[in-house]
Amino acid sequence: MLILLPPSESKRDGGGPDTRLRLAELGYRSLSAPRKQALTALTSLAKDFTEMGRALKLGPRQHDELVRNRRVTRSPVIGALDRYTGVLYEALDATTLSPEARQFAAGHLVIHSALFGLLRPDDPIPAYRLSSNSRLPGLSLHELWSAPIAAALAAQPGLILDARSESYVKLGPTPPERSLFLRVVSEDNQGRRRALNHFNKKGKGAFVRALLRAGIDHANADSMVSWAADAGITLSRRVPGEVELVV
Repeated sequence: MLILLPPSESKRDGGGPDTRLRLAELGYRSLSAPRKQALTALTSLAKDFTEMGRALKLGPRQHDELVRNRRVTRSPVIGALDRYTGVLYEALDATTLSPEARQFAAGHLVIHSALFGLLRPDDPIPAYRLSSNSRLPGLSLHELWSAPIAAALAAQPGLILDARSESYVKLGPTPPERSLFLRVVSEDNQGRRRALNHFNKKGKGAFVRALLRAGIDHANADSMVSWAADAGITLSRRVPGEVELVV
């Protein structure tokens, strides 16, 4: 089973003082070429703070994000799972996972970055700012990533639980015959369900944390739904290719 997560726009600073980004140390080596293209476009854009702010829709109060991008190839690095912050990652709370859960994450969790493509939890990356809808000069993120990421995911065996936002799904679709899109909903006292926005991230993070702590390599949706019921988690299948998580 593979659990596929979106990144977070917010990221933790820090890393070893003598560490730097080395693309050869990242997993999914088939993505090396598009990674280099994205980095080249971002570092070129970062030469002009005004233009970069306009292209990435960042205001004066987000100047530090522009500085991060200018230093992206020289900044210290830490593992991707520890780099990302934000609502989903706060709920996942990777720093408090047991060694066994972290080990399970290493083999079953992947983060989809707009800059680096697919990342393993321990892949060392710097802090940066680039989103799925960002515009880089002369480069379409959709055209850059869609085919290579789709191919990498198609080569991944087993069930794929897709917890990404829909904007990241467009940057790399999963094989439909063995993937499940995770939709987070609320349910009222009459059983009516509605999709969530902000709280959907918190729900995803808590659910993925539970999956990592359980350490079960689910082969199919029935296995996951059955485990969730035993764990007191409301998870169901209502639409083909999806599972609904009620929070």
